[in-house]
Amino acid sequence: MKGPFLTRDGSCWVPSYLTAIDGPTCIGCGRCFKVCSREVMHLYGVDDVGVLIGVCDGEDDDFDGRLNRMIMVVDHAGRCIGCGACARVCPKNCQTHVAFDEMSA
Repeated sequence: MKGPFLTRDGSCWVPSYLTAIDGPTCIGCGRCFKVCSREVMHLYGVDDVGVLIGVCDGEDDDFDGRLNRMIMVVDHAGRCIGCGACARVCPKNCQTHVAFDEMSA
């Protein structure tokens, strides 16, 4: 599929896809997850040395006392439709988005 893409009113639009979230900057607030209708990212637990220890499933799981903090991780990048909702709600501006026309095939 090639651009340009058009909105419903015929305006030109270029999707910008979420490709990464900077773990050290992310505060794990979950705002991006809440606005994403495609489940592109999920909340993961991180231990004291910065190693991902698993997906946080909403229960009070502290991963056997190893949980230090939580961060969002892009684990299904192919689901992203490039709407940019996640970027608009991120208080830390820790996401990397790449425009459709800049992505390599």
